[in-house]
Amino acid sequence: QVHLVESGGGLVQAGGSLRLSCAASGGTFSTYAMGWFRQAPGKEREWVVSINWSGSTTWYRDSVKGRFTIPRDNAKNTVYLQMTSLKPEDTAVYYCAASSRPTFTGTTYQSGGRYDYWGQGTQVTVSS
Repeated sequence: QVHLVESGGGLVQAGGSLRLSCAASGGTFSTYAMGWFRQAPGKEREWVVSINWSGSTTWYRDSVKGRFTIPRDNAKNTVYLQMTSLKPEDTAVYYCAASSRPTFTGTTYQSGGRYDYWGQGTQVTVSS
């Protein structure tokens, strides 16, 4: 069983930056593709960004391209979500997710059903 714990959320002004961390335990992190999702109040959960097992391939939601990155450190069993130029519309609970597959085919990285393990979420609030 893989356990994921997110941290790093908080309140930030528009234009600011935050780095979320997702620490994994109980599995072979270096073989998992990882992703971040978010859910704003009153809205459905949406996919934000994903990365393959090695970090060689990443996929980004259009609205965060150029602002967010998803580095991973397999030696530390941790994936990050580096967020810059934050906007009020980025306000949401952010969830880390792990797939037992090393990578994704097509656009399957966007589907929550392709991930096997989820963290508890961390709140990010961007004030205007």
